[in-house]
Amino acid sequence: MTNSSASASALGSVLTRRARHIGSRVARAVGILRQDGPRGLAQRLARIAYNRLGAASLEELLLDGDVADSTELSLTFPDRRPSPTEPLTIGWVMSPPSAGSGGHTTLLRMVRALEEAGHRCVLFLYDRHGGDIRAHERVIREWWPDLDAEVRDATRGIDGVDACVASSWNTAHVLARRGSPMRRLYFIQDYEPYFYARGAMYVLAEDSYRFGFRCIALGEMVAELLRSEVGVVPDVVEFGCDTTVYRQLPGRERTGVVFFARPDVPRRGYWLARLALHRFHELHPEVPIHFYGSTVRGLPFPATQHGRLSPVQLNELYNSCIAGLALSFTNISLVPEEMLAAGTIPVMNDSAHSRVVLQNEHAVWAGATPDALAAALSETVVRAGVVERAHAASESVRGVGWAGAQAQIVRIIEDEVYATQTSVRESSVRSD
Repeated sequence: MTNSSASASALGSVLTRRARHIGSRVARAVGILRQDGPRGLAQRLARIAYNRLGAASLEELLLDGDVADSTELSLTFPDRRPSPTEPLTIGWVMSPPSAGSGGHTTLLRMVRALEEAGHRCVLFLYDRHGGDIRAHERVIREWWPDLDAEVRDATRGIDGVDACVASSWNTAHVLARRGSPMRRLYFIQDYEPYFYARGAMYVLAEDSYRFGFRCIALGEMVAELLRSEVGVVPDVVEFGCDTTVYRQLPGRERTGVVFFARPDVPRRGYWLARLALHRFHELHPEVPIHFYGSTVRGLPFPATQHGRLSPVQLNELYNSCIAGLALSFTNISLVPEEMLAAGTIPVMNDSAHSRVVLQNEHAVWAGATPDALAAALSETVVRAGVVERAHAASESVRGVGWAGAQAQIVRIIEDEVYATQTSVRESSVRSD
């Protein structure tokens, strides 16, 4: 065989293999299209692109240089404490909020309480991807217009404050790495290692509780997990509910069930809820189902999609519903008590820790399985006395506002900064 013949034969073999490879992929794509439709094919292609482009690194919440290590940490404190008559400057390190974010709303209530107590506040926004801080500030000014706090970029340094409060595990790392001498605190709304499978994110979140900051747990569930899992004894502040917004409205007919949909947030149990609602719909096709939060497409049952709602709009929706599905797996959500205040009966995943936080006879607890949740929803919507139960549920939450938690936060932060004696915690951090 001549060289030219051999080359042509080799080229032909290569082209044949490539044609077979392409044909195999086309056949696979056609099979997916037939079985799962265009949406399924698009999801499969997106997953392939995600893996090949290394997009998983985008989920890392910290720049490498901002990862702290509790075993190597040496925090610095100011040389003097302010006089109790001096107003303080308090920093808050936080991820940029999205419009209407519930966790940020709770945090910013605490910021406002410090401002109302006469202190100045600074929000240090940490955007690991380098987003426009001014754009983030516009979201804050639009959605939380009562705040006076200055907004700064945390990556440019955290300084000029008497104390600073971390608000999540990644911001605790940032505060440990970037802060100048100051008092450091940590407002903990969830036991955040539970956000993740056991791995890097889990252990980095867990380590943030060992930094020596003064930890403030929102509710007894988080407090108990900090004690039992990490050996940290936190201050504890109570949950609240904004009953000026979430309340029973007169003359409303209740017919549906409602669900806070966040498919991108695993702790909200979206997949489990979707399965439960599908089974509930099979039991009660006549009962309207309402989704709010994220707009979800491709559901196997009919649902009205409301998307993102303001608190006032959400209260209107609650007042049209008999029951709501409220799942959360890292701390009890604010949603169940807001539902109760509006006269909507919440059906929740059962948890001994959650029961300690929400002790309300009108709440419905169920096993965290699709059938158990669907059955609990079914029992709730068919039970007699919808109007009477709604009124009783709403009355059970009257007067439970956020003033108590806000007063506790102010007291804890002032105590941390003004105290005249070095605490046991501070001594242990310095000795490291």
